[in-house]
Amino acid sequence: MTSSFLRAKLLLVTAFAAGVAGSVNAQTERRALSGDRIAIYNLAGRLRVQAGAGSQVTVDVTRAGRDAGQLKIATGETHGAQSLRIVYPSDRIVYPDMRSRGRTQLRVNNDGTFDDRDSGRDWFGRDRVEIRDSGNGLEAHADLVVGVPKNQQITIHWGVGDATVTNVDGDIRLSVAAATVNTEHTRGRLDLDTGSGAVTVMDAQGEVVLDSGSGGVTVNGVRGDHLDMDTGSGMIRADDIVVKSLKADVGSGGLTMGRLKASRVSVDVGSGGLNLDLLSVVEDLTIDAGSGGVTVRLPAAQGADIDIETGSGGIESDFAVQTTHLERNHLRGQIGDGRGRIKIESGSGRVRLIKT
Repeated sequence: MTSSFLRAKLLLVTAFAAGVAGSVNAQTERRALSGDRIAIYNLAGRLRVQAGAGSQVTVDVTRAGRDAGQLKIATGETHGAQSLRIVYPSDRIVYPDMRSRGRTQLRVNNDGTFDDRDSGRDWFGRDRVEIRDSGNGLEAHADLVVGVPKNQQITIHWGVGDATVTNVDGDIRLSVAAATVNTEHTRGRLDLDTGSGAVTVMDAQGEVVLDSGSGGVTVNGVRGDHLDMDTGSGMIRADDIVVKSLKADVGSGGLTMGRLKASRVSVDVGSGGLNLDLLSVVEDLTIDAGSGGVTVRLPAAQGADIDIETGSGGIESDFAVQTTHLERNHLRGQIGDGRGRIKIESGSGRVRLIKT
């Protein structure tokens, strides 16, 4: 009897251990969403967005963490879109893979919807949710793999984690609170909004809009009508850009851009150096730099009315200038046929026009 009792007890312990392991190990299931507009919401985890087959958006949800079983997957219409929402039944979430990010706070509705773009306004009726890398709280997250059919419009709201978008052809908006974002081989409109975290965009065809609160931005290989980049802090590095118009606004960190072809260019840099390498003649170039040197490389065929002013640092030009106004820190005149327009203002730092 003792032997039978021990065997029964061992089986009971083994079954209990298996149950605990089941609550900790990853749990994966698939959902499918249909509609002209799709929205996805998740507070913590890794995201991968990729090309999908068929006409529906597919979402593979992998719940993980000690308390993964408490997460709920909700679907239905929200704000005019068919949505999938990961609902966390706690206002304190522990996500160890945040690494050094410490903590992030968001305002979240009871149905799991949120938008970090709304941070600081319209918070009535929302719960303050804190996501931490350690400590007490709900230790759970959800990793998502999203399959997107061609020409689909989709918006993804993400809290913390890493996000990857690859080989997608559609209208993609990704809004994250604190995440590293990487995209490659995208077609169609790409709109990335990040609170903090590095952003990398490789091989994008279509209109691209980047809005980053903090974190470096790297862009390589964009083809389309417009490229619009806005960063609060963090350097922008871009290369191999062919667009009709380029707009860049950098709070601090500077901008370096090589192999640029654009008819219209507008750049505003609060602090940090500015380097532009234009491979084609520009129709309109406007630069406003607070502090830091400005270097612009232009093809020898460039013609323009120029107006360059700097608070300190001086002005240099490889182009012969038909001068209409000249002071130590202010130059007006014409280069070449004068068909374009170049206006540069710098608070401090040398301004250089280099002929290539």
